[in-house]
Amino acid sequence: MYIIIAILAFGIIIAIHELGHYFAAKALNVKVNEFAIGMGPKILWKQGKETLYSLRALPFGGFCSMEGEHDEGEVPDPRSFLSQKRWRRIVILVSGSFANFIAAFIIIIILTAGATGFVSTTISEVVDNLADVPDIGVAELRAGDRLVAINGERLFYYEDFNLFMRLNEGYPIVFTIDRDGHRLEYERTPYIVDGEETFRYGISFKVIEASFIENAKFSIYQTYNFVRMIRVSLAMMFSGSASIADISGPVGIIDAMNTVGQHSPTFLIALSNIVYFTAFIGVNVAVINLLPIPAMDGGRIFFIVVTLIIEKITRKKLDPKYENYINTTAFILLIGLMVLILYNDIVRIIGS
Repeated sequence: MYIIIAILAFGIIIAIHELGHYFAAKALNVKVNEFAIGMGPKILWKQGKETLYSLRALPFGGFCSMEGEHDEGEVPDPRSFLSQKRWRRIVILVSGSFANFIAAFIIIIILTAGATGFVSTTISEVVDNLADVPDIGVAELRAGDRLVAINGERLFYYEDFNLFMRLNEGYPIVFTIDRDGHRLEYERTPYIVDGEETFRYGISFKVIEASFIENAKFSIYQTYNFVRMIRVSLAMMFSGSASIADISGPVGIIDAMNTVGQHSPTFLIALSNIVYFTAFIGVNVAVINLLPIPAMDGGRIFFIVVTLIIEKITRKKLDPKYENYINTTAFILLIGLMVLILYNDIVRIIGS
């Protein structure tokens, strides 16, 4: 059952993204030839006044095909994508990711609507201070201190503290603390327990009473944290602490959603966890699409800006075919990368 829910959830993520493009195009009077959910052969379709709406066999993608989107040379149709002003094209391209961000925020605010409070980063009690550890030094964390950052990463709620403590396990940690309006920094190094480097802390944090405003603030920060985790993950890849084998494609994502459901104690909790994970994946889709990678929305926006700069310098209009050449080549490479990720997903699933 959970695998079906996961497939539907992934399809909804793509549908929301493409709906963002679709509504922006319609609002700016750009002709949309086809709006499709899924890839591969059509299984259901309906011809509208000017747009074909289709559901395709493979739930791993979708598209919003606009008139003249990939034409070369001059585009005679005034309602085509390439005949629009640059700012209008950028708005259409950004709208897909914007829709995913809004959807993630709405999901989080709904899931946390019943919360009675949110755990802050302000310390209410220090049960087991770092001073108890040999060679650490005097007690430095006090009740009333607000933990602002760990190794430069901003903390908003206890979840952030827990996350970045785990991510930095085994490495020196610099705490940034707000104490009575003054910023203090303390560096802590791990100590050895049973042959392993670790930290010991016993800290209680104040709970912020839930309200509509606090719920909205938590949802905004959580959506931001989803974006931050993508940045942290990319940094780990560039540093070598993670590799392409750790990246999941559609198959891996659906398997992860299914696993989340299976390890939940009840069906309602499983559904809630899958929906929460869906919000996270939706933000992933939004951010990755906005990166300046050719064939992605961000790559196309980047090319629009670069084209503007070149035309301002040369005072000559750049032929759109060059963008098509770049996007076509990048798309082929992207397909190759997706095949590699699919292979890794399958090997990982079989291995587990």
